[in-house]
Amino acid sequence: MQVLIATASRHGSTREIAACLGERLAGHGLRVVVADAEVVTDLDGYDAVVLGSAVYAGRWVEAARLLVARLGDELAERPLWLFSSGPVGDPPRPLETAQEPRDLLDRFGAREHRVFAGKLDRSVMSVGERALARVVRAPEGDFRDWAAIAAWADEISTQLAAAPTV
Repeated sequence: MQVLIATASRHGSTREIAACLGERLAGHGLRVVVADAEVVTDLDGYDAVVLGSAVYAGRWVEAARLLVARLGDELAERPLWLFSSGPVGDPPRPLETAQEPRDLLDRFGAREHRVFAGKLDRSVMSVGERALARVVRAPEGDFRDWAAIAAWADEISTQLAAAPTV
């Protein structure tokens, strides 16, 4: 079974989550391709898709939204899992999730949407991003829970093992 993990990441944190998911799924014997959302042109050859995006100002990154617009019909034809990364702090803030995953759960029958805490590194942020982080008092640091990310990959693997291929 071949799984595509497509991500939209501004500074690499979400891409690192995708890499972790990919390594874990591959450890379960699945063939996995991890790719940036903007380079995915079709879903031929993929039996399942995990689509993830960083969340900025309450929205998924544009590359993820464009992938959905480009390949929506194909996404609806295979098992689909969604994840967002972005809340930071302890406890993670903001608690609100982006609208796009909620829409995709309904529109494509995605199996699940998970929100993972993110990483905030002001040294790689634009001036506007740093200003927004100051306004919302977002703390700097890496708040990703690698054990939770790996556990979710295990859950996806279990579901795929029980599902017929496309």
